[in-house]
Amino acid sequence: MKRNVMMSLVVAGASALLFVAGSVSGAANLGADRAASGSVVKSLEATAKLESKSGSTVTGEAEFTEKKDGVEVSIQIKGAKPGPHGVHLHDKGDCSAADASSAGGHFNPDSKAHGAPGAEAHHAGDLGNMQVGANGIGKLKMMVKGLTVAPGPNSVVGHAVVIHADPDDMKTQPSGNSGARVACGVVQAESK
Repeated sequence: MKRNVMMSLVVAGASALLFVAGSVSGAANLGADRAASGSVVKSLEATAKLESKSGSTVTGEAEFTEKKDGVEVSIQIKGAKPGPHGVHLHDKGDCSAADASSAGGHFNPDSKAHGAPGAEAHHAGDLGNMQVGANGIGKLKMMVKGLTVAPGPNSVVGHAVVIHADPDDMKTQPSGNSGARVACGVVQAESK
């Protein structure tokens, strides 16, 4: 009799464990299903702190948020001369040189010609121009197709955001004739 009671308890305990394990597995699958359907998607974000280069007083910050249609880029600077300034994502995540030359050329994973952000031929890192007001403040906000924050060949993470002294003419190869690099910051993934 004692043995039958013990066996019943063991079977009941095993059934309870299987129920709990199945519930946890089901919850995990539900979360995966929701993420796949788009109802629960973790936001992928990255940021860069822009520091002065080439003897300038330009500083700022950049934010990159991966969305369904690409990456939303939001950049703010202060201390710049009024007018348009070229803005690019550069190949190397290195702003150590006084003139930011350590950031290398434009980020160009697809080996395309330099151009305007909306043109068929342009570097992935061609972000166009930012307009700076008389107060030295500039803002740029745009959606960029073809970039990601998630790891991969087109990820912005590990590259440098560079603000230039002059406007990008959108045609001169390979840099847009945008002059000195007046601010630079390395893009880093945000942990949330």
